[in-house]
Amino acid sequence: MAAVVSEPKFLAPPIFTPNPHLQQSHILHTLKFQTRPTKPTLFISLSSFTSTQFGGLSSGLAAHTVDFAPASDDPEKLEEEGMERDNENDVVASSAAAVVEEKESKDRRRAVRVAWEKLVRWSRSLRSKARTDVLERTKKVVVLGGGSFGTAMAAHVAGRKAEMEVNMLVRDALVCQSINESHFNCKYFPNHKLPENLIATTDAKAALQGSDFCLHAVPVQFTAAFLESIADCIDPGLPFISLSKGLELNTLRMMSQIIPQSLRNPRQPFVALSGPSFASELMSKLPTAMVVASRDKKLANAVQQLLASEQLRINTSSDVTGVEIAGALKNVLAIAAGIVEGMNLGNNSMAALVAQGCSEIRWLAKKMGAKSATLTGLSGTGDIMLTCFVNLSRNRTVGVRLGSGEKLEDILSSMNQVAEGVGTAGAVIALAQKYNVKMPVLTAVARIIDNELTPQKAVLELMSLPQALIMQERGRSLSARIIQEDT
Repeated sequence: MAAVVSEPKFLAPPIFTPNPHLQQSHILHTLKFQTRPTKPTLFISLSSFTSTQFGGLSSGLAAHTVDFAPASDDPEKLEEEGMERDNENDVVASSAAAVVEEKESKDRRRAVRVAWEKLVRWSRSLRSKARTDVLERTKKVVVLGGGSFGTAMAAHVAGRKAEMEVNMLVRDALVCQSINESHFNCKYFPNHKLPENLIATTDAKAALQGSDFCLHAVPVQFTAAFLESIADCIDPGLPFISLSKGLELNTLRMMSQIIPQSLRNPRQPFVALSGPSFASELMSKLPTAMVVASRDKKLANAVQQLLASEQLRINTSSDVTGVEIAGALKNVLAIAAGIVEGMNLGNNSMAALVAQGCSEIRWLAKKMGAKSATLTGLSGTGDIMLTCFVNLSRNRTVGVRLGSGEKLEDILSSMNQVAEGVGTAGAVIALAQKYNVKMPVLTAVARIIDNELTPQKAVLELMSLPQALIMQERGRSLSARIIQEDT
């Protein structure tokens, strides 16, 4: 469209005198007037300014008018022009929205970047202050047991410092020879080379002599007899780091009770190591996080220094009971999860069962004095997720095969490793009775293992349970505890 621009007209002209001391300030205002679509549009630009000269003050206002030619009276043309204006408005609005969105996105990215940089600075600051004296002064570590997890932890510790001697006490002479001659555990890790400072032996006295730390990796059900046989070789001040998870079947004891009692030394330093960790992934140096728990804070910190590395993160805790009971019960729950998988009951059933199992573990653990934070942390929820949902789990594998119709005797005879949940199941139920806690899912697993209930019958019974259970919590009766709501 054609437009005629008028010359500026000063409505209140000031006095302008060329002077180097003159200062001016301008403010621009634009006004738009439109009466009807058939009438022209009038734009008025108003420029107001203030100037000072030798302390004096003067102001003025200038106006520019822009007159567009009248629009056509043709209705079709008017409609077309209206559509064009609408499209132009939409484009302008979209562009404005895009600009705002881009600015908000930049602000979000900046906020995330700043938060991450703060976290990194905080982490580096703490790492710079971290003590390393424990690792520096540790000269020898002994590992009791030559199984998969014991081997993985022995290899990890040996890799922390080449000058440190790591001794593995094993029963199998062939495994001992394989580790010492070819640096492979031929039984469990034939494809993973072990550090050269890792030495195997069948001599308990030679393995234990001069050790600064002891990693105990013997299965729970064999621990008492084993330790009693070598008690004379163990220094009363040697810290024991327990890698074993479970409860002793007949006595219901945890490892924190079995070790000092078997060694006839109630003051034997004890640390429980637990958390979501498969031996094969530790051997492959994949990122892993675990927890060390001890009632002795200094000892927990010392073990943290010994074990923590770029691949292995170690948290500390004082809740020994919570860490141990969660580590024991999750193995029984993993068998239940495997049974659901073996029976092809679907994802809904799996989620419902694991949620109910988590509640049962929490009920019992809290009655035993465990802390809620422990049960929702690495050694609780973290370990449960790994053991219940991943095929590498030995206990889950037992459950899958039970759910598929195999007999327990055939399953166990075909395995070269111990599934702690099998031996722990009966102890868990006895413990639940002791503390008056109802545990339908874990009780069903114990019945299936005892061959007193089939997996199919167990599912029917569990689905037929009443919707409310009466529980005792903190010495007070709570009636009508709704199972599905307490997860």
